[in-house]
Amino acid sequence: MQGSSQPPARDLYAVVTGRIIHALEQGVRPWLCPWARGGSHTRPLRATGEPYRGVNVLLLWATAQERGYRAPTWMTYRQAEALGGQVRKGERGTLVVYAGQVKPEERDDAAETAEPVSHRARSFLRSFTVFNAEQIDGLATAGTLAPDVTAELGDQAHMLIERTGATVRHGGDRAYYAPALDVVQMPERSRFREAAGYVGTLAHELVHWTGHGDRLARTFGARFGDEAYAVEELVAELGSAFLCADLQIGTEPRDDHAGYLAHWLSVLKADKRALFTAAAQAQRAADFIMNREQVA
Repeated sequence: MQGSSQPPARDLYAVVTGRIIHALEQGVRPWLCPWARGGSHTRPLRATGEPYRGVNVLLLWATAQERGYRAPTWMTYRQAEALGGQVRKGERGTLVVYAGQVKPEERDDAAETAEPVSHRARSFLRSFTVFNAEQIDGLATAGTLAPDVTAELGDQAHMLIERTGATVRHGGDRAYYAPALDVVQMPERSRFREAAGYVGTLAHELVHWTGHGDRLARTFGARFGDEAYAVEELVAELGSAFLCADLQIGTEPRDDHAGYLAHWLSVLKADKRALFTAAAQAQRAADFIMNREQVA
């Protein structure tokens, strides 16, 4: 259980991307929060209650959907032991990753090599195995639950608009962000089947809004060429899912995005790091919105 094999670091990008490609090929979008506890949706949580971020959210949501887990908490074998729990015999763990950078002066061989030392930090990726709380016996609780959210969905939508200061106009039957005008266009709330659908769509368009040159200045053209627009749509889908999880709102796939599935698969298969880029940019956008000082 503890000694689960770990793929070489150079292969982790391919391993993680392959996991998400497999889910997409099965018709599952792994960025849709798969469960609710007490009526609340949330990100996957660490043993400490701290939310997972970025690509790990997708990995753990994908596993939760595949195996039917409802508990949001995930922990390593040793963390479970420290909490008085025991991973059940035969349970399969789930891979999560940690990305970081090593500065040139931190390299062990820097003083011994005759080669010039680059001043650029070197990125690394490490993997860990975690288990869902439902795979563990003896825990004091079935896993940390997300706090109840008392705000109405309309209040949460208003909060997003007020917090960003974005110009949001209502009317028509399409939702989109117009970069030239720097305006988010939304249908009236009454046109949505559920209030959560309105908030999720608004969050999606606000993620697009963060990519403006005066904000996060997000562009993908040089790297992804003709698929750049599809990558931006993936960032917006992921960012919306992260925001809705932070607000503890359920998300639903948008019918008008079904056509992007083939593009996303094409991009992910061609570039094993594209998923990491999209997830990181989506996390950055969600952080920008949630941590932005509310505009008066």
